Amino acid sequence: MNDSLALDPVTLQGFLAYLNNERNYSPLTAENYARDIRRLIALAGTTPLPDLKSHHIRRYIAQLHSNGLGGRSLARVLSAWRGFYSYLMRDHLCQSNPCVGLRAPKSPKTLPHALSPDEAVKLVEMQVITPLDIRDKAMFELLYSSGLRLAELVNLDPIDMDFADASVRVTGKGNKTRIVPLGSHAITALKAWLEVRDPIAKPGEDALFVGKNGSRISHRTVQLQLRQWGIKQGIASGVHPHLLRHSFATHVLQSSGDLRAVQEMLGHASISTTQVYTHLDFQYLAKIYDGAHPRAKRKP
Repeated sequence: MNDSLALDPVTLQGFLAYLNNERNYSPLTAENYARDIRRLIALAGTTPLPDLKSHHIRRYIAQLHSNGLGGRSLARVLSAWRGFYSYLMRDHLCQSNPCVGLRAPKSPKTLPHALSPDEAVKLVEMQVITPLDIRDKAMFELLYSSGLRLAELVNLDPIDMDFADASVRVTGKGNKTRIVPLGSHAITALKAWLEVRDPIAKPGEDALFVGKNGSRISHRTVQLQLRQWGIKQGIASGVHPHLLRHSFATHVLQSSGDLRAVQEMLGHASISTTQVYTHLDFQYLAKIYDGAHPRAKRKP
């Protein structure tokens, strides 16, 4: 393998195409991987990537950790580097993968924050005036109603909606498709958006949600709009798309106690991923217990 090949932008673009076409990674994941590969190139400096050994990778991970990168972020970085080297070995005659067998340092487990039911309702009961306000309300109602990931929301087309069946067809991680229920408020908001969508959308645009330029809405636009509406609605914590997903899962679990159903609706491959919400649910129940049970206070 040519020493400079791993630094060639064409090689990186080939890797990103491989992630998209063969591994079915989302554009957002591919973008994160690209940033991580550029980080590796910067850390390596003048050392050709094919010459890096495990001790180099350990030192780079230690550097990133000392600079404040947490365990989960470092695990993603290592995954990106490991995948990049596997691609180089397959397609560019790289001899070895220095990331094999390395693990990121563990970081303390933190429970995902969720809005209270009152905060969630306050957010989505926004007063809309313009067509783009109507779009935003439809997006937020859908995120909270069905617990979608940001990439899943952005990739939706109108054909994915089934109002008669009150459901939405979602394509999630690994290109896996699932059917998720739609709440009545989400259906009302989506129908209102579809009534004003066509004059905004470019001719032939298939996206359910479009930006002011008429093309499929970007991840960044959804994030910015949700943050701004959270401020307008007086929500103290910074509101982001994954917060609505966490809130959806927490509130459904609190009401139903059905962990398997929540797993299926969220599109989690493993129920262990969904089990974090049982801890949230326990915290909620413990708070109610402390406030309601006459013998709850165990300290004298």
